[in-house]
Amino acid sequence: MSIAVKISDELAQSAKINSTIFKRSLAGQIEFWANIGKITEENEDLPFSFIKDILVGKRQAKNPDLTPYEFSQ
Repeated sequence: MSIAVKISDELAQSAKINSTIFKRSLAGQIEFWANIGKITEENEDLPFSFIKDILVGKRQAKNPDLTPYEFSQ
């Protein structure tokens, strides 16, 4: 479901710049920031860099070209 939400011009401009840099849509950039904020509020003890690394890892794990690492015994 999508809904229209009003945001400030400053936030929209910043999101537009970052969406270009990180190759996301404008909505995707705002959703990314909202998701980071939500996770940060729910896990106040985790640093941003750790949260970002987890999100990157989750996205990489969905890559069908990757193979699981096999531990040798």
